[in-house]
Amino acid sequence: MPDQLVEVTAPHMDPEEFRRAGHAVVDWIADYWATVGQRPVTPSDPPGTVAAALPTTPPTTGGEPVEAVLADLDAIVVPGLTHWQHPSFFGYFPANTSGPSVLGDLVSSGLGVQGMLWATSPASTELETVLMDWLAHLLDLPQRFRSTGTGGGVIQDSASSATLVATLAALHRASGGRWRDTGIDRRYRAYTSTHGHSSIEKAARIAGLGSDGTRAIDVDPDTQAMLPAALRAAIEADLAAGDVPAIVVATIGTTSTTAVDPVPEIGAICAEYGIWLHVDAAYAGAAAVCPELRWSHAGLEYADSYCFDPHKWLLTGFDCDAFWVADRAELIEALTVLPEFLRNAASDSGAVIDYRDWQVPLGRRFRALKLWFVLRWYGAEGLQAHIRSGVRLAERFADQVRADDRFELAAAHPFALVCFRLRADDDVNAALLASVNATGRVHLTHTRLAGRYTLRMAIGSPQTTATHIDDAWTLLATTAKDLLTP
Repeated sequence: MPDQLVEVTAPHMDPEEFRRAGHAVVDWIADYWATVGQRPVTPSDPPGTVAAALPTTPPTTGGEPVEAVLADLDAIVVPGLTHWQHPSFFGYFPANTSGPSVLGDLVSSGLGVQGMLWATSPASTELETVLMDWLAHLLDLPQRFRSTGTGGGVIQDSASSATLVATLAALHRASGGRWRDTGIDRRYRAYTSTHGHSSIEKAARIAGLGSDGTRAIDVDPDTQAMLPAALRAAIEADLAAGDVPAIVVATIGTTSTTAVDPVPEIGAICAEYGIWLHVDAAYAGAAAVCPELRWSHAGLEYADSYCFDPHKWLLTGFDCDAFWVADRAELIEALTVLPEFLRNAASDSGAVIDYRDWQVPLGRRFRALKLWFVLRWYGAEGLQAHIRSGVRLAERFADQVRADDRFELAAAHPFALVCFRLRADDDVNAALLASVNATGRVHLTHTRLAGRYTLRMAIGSPQTTATHIDDAWTLLATTAKDLLTP
């Protein structure tokens, strides 16, 4: 007989303890937001600093007060963060959050429901379906993406996952269903521009197309947008070689420059050859809440799938990618796997949506809540005001670049990203970026355009004002003077 187990009571947090600790945490977050603009944007400590400040083993006894945890958060963790919510964070793309989003996430975590099937949490599924239709209305997406027809939307974790799911559905179509049953039986190809996101190539690799399964299509040197003639030539060359074109990924707002691929022309080519068209608008899709920016979505009626990230520019915390398909049946056929333990009367009836069939993982959390909170707090007018503010600030910065003969704009800036560089060699431009970032006052990133080192100024924080833009420009201009002075 084994020794009798000693009964030990776990230190669960009861509702009243949670209430007290929760107030302390919310106060901490509010204080952080109120002071984040006074902090260095990026840390200056060397690698390993945070790890060295932490114990090497976990605590043996529990019940440590939340005040002690928050004290270590202040002393150890926060100094080692890059502050993505900082008003002078201009790197990559925005990763906005907001008060309503955080509150929605808190409720989602508190409920702790699993939304893999309608039956496992009916409200989770139905709220998400309605919210995706709301978003489609806000962006004026084609009717074919609405749940009231053959299409519908789902929240993925990221645009990377949306691209993977689209690729799998495209392979299902291109193979006539054989891909799902027998695996890769021919050489299938994916196509995107040379400025397409790295997740497109990764999706092709995961799907089994191999490292050479993605065709990088040349872009117009002036607009940085995909060349339709080059796409057609690549498709015809692959067909002649016996390969199967499966998916084209067009981008609205590329990562390097926010270039907009010519979706009408690309869509017509895809329709001609029967190729799945996925449109990746991860960053710039949010701009379509503003009617004057919907020109960027011309041709979307050709798309089989489309996605954008509310967690970039639409004040909804990561992770939240909005993904739509024109024909949900194709997606479900490609991805559904139904073990006995998931069978239930509601699913068998065909009257409900089971979002497990719209994604790679089985489990899914209640992401729709934070989006619901955001949409109800801001409304269409509030979201439009946020987008327009970013566009205006970007134009303000671009005007400052134009007015200084030492600098040049490197690409068009239709949204809130400005690409620019000194009229100097790559080493000087790299030194400029390193120097301004080292101050901790701003954070910018870079790309390469036509092989040339180019700085990126991505604007989007709800706390960013004209003062932050002007301060960033002053820092850049002063630093450039020091670098260019013999």
